[in-house]
Amino acid sequence: MISLRMCVLRVVLPLLAFCAACGARDNASLLTFSGSAVGAEAEVVRRQLDRFAARHPGIRTELRVTPDAADQRHQLYVQWLNGHATEPDVLQLDIVWTAEFAAAGWILALDRFGPDVADFFTAAIAANRWRGALYALPWFVDVGLLYWRTDLVDTPPRSLAELRQVARGLVDARAVRFGLVWQGARYEGLVTVFLEHLGAFGGHILDDRGRVTVDEPQAIDALTFMRDAVGANGFVPATALTWQEEHARLAFQNGQAAFMRNWPYAWALLQDRAQSRVAGRFSVATFPAEGGRPTAALGGSQLAVNARTVDPALAWALVDFLTAPAQMLERARGAAQLPARRSLYETAALAEAFPLPAGLLREALAAAEPRPVTPVYSELSEILQIRVHRALTGQQTPAEALRDAAREMRALLSRAGLAAGDAVR
Repeated sequence: MISLRMCVLRVVLPLLAFCAACGARDNASLLTFSGSAVGAEAEVVRRQLDRFAARHPGIRTELRVTPDAADQRHQLYVQWLNGHATEPDVLQLDIVWTAEFAAAGWILALDRFGPDVADFFTAAIAANRWRGALYALPWFVDVGLLYWRTDLVDTPPRSLAELRQVARGLVDARAVRFGLVWQGARYEGLVTVFLEHLGAFGGHILDDRGRVTVDEPQAIDALTFMRDAVGANGFVPATALTWQEEHARLAFQNGQAAFMRNWPYAWALLQDRAQSRVAGRFSVATFPAEGGRPTAALGGSQLAVNARTVDPALAWALVDFLTAPAQMLERARGAAQLPARRSLYETAALAEAFPLPAGLLREALAAAEPRPVTPVYSELSEILQIRVHRALTGQQTPAEALRDAAREMRALLSRAGLAAGDAVR
């Protein structure tokens, strides 16, 4: 009962605070921002909001605190925006929410403000377009990486076949307990792991015209590789089918694995000699290809303008300010979050601000691929999570699982009125 009450309060209290604030709002002077507000990240965003206010006399900025868990924040945003709330004026969105919010009419198209997007990573901009219009700007990015043990392997694998051979060989030689660890639980992380295997074999979830292609031969080959990698005769532990990011990190950090698929956040933790057995003995690379292309699942957060803000121009000015190079560098330094601007990866300032080598990050970001950009992504992801996990646990063959997934996804897109071309990779 206590656990349930706490979960309810985490959603309800921010909503009550928001409603109370609405009654007292001075629309002429208050600009509200809703986003991450935990630890170092909260300190950075509050400093930047104060700095913006100092540059705009008469304007007050205020941070609307929301739950840090993505699903709870999404729920709260839906309540606010579906109720035609005029604030928060600026919202932090997960990368897979932009199309949903745009299609619902909850956020403004930004093209009217003439944003210069040339310096942003192409994949990040693509993830924020809906039907040709730009609805959000990338605030910071995240990207899937292959961590590898430099004390066990001379160079990162150039193909999945090589990865399998080296990983299995190290397990057989008892150099490590696990060859490769990744996120195999039935949640969003599994979709990102599948996306990277899918790209390695040359496949896609949806093609450029928005057609479902997840049941094509390349996809079946990718899922077959994942299934065969798991278990006694493979090189990925069967227990990984219940793991999320931290489970994989701890296994790699304790010296149990030769390779790990994870996000950049793990780098600094793995280099902490007080807790990591592999500190100074690992590096990162892009996930290798197998007849396809090196693929890194794109993550991160975006900034969007509430469609019902009382001052669209001022809200846009805040988005523009927060996504400027200086603010991105400050976030990299203070919150260890990757800038979304390509030019910053050529600077000494980023190398000093961020612990992970900029050159390696640049290579990974060049291989970044967004998940399908569609208003029904959450439902689409749920279908994939179920079917991919069933294949990995032996409940279905890869071909059967992806055939069923494709059928369900096509039905979902049809029900939503999303013809080919309305949902893209």
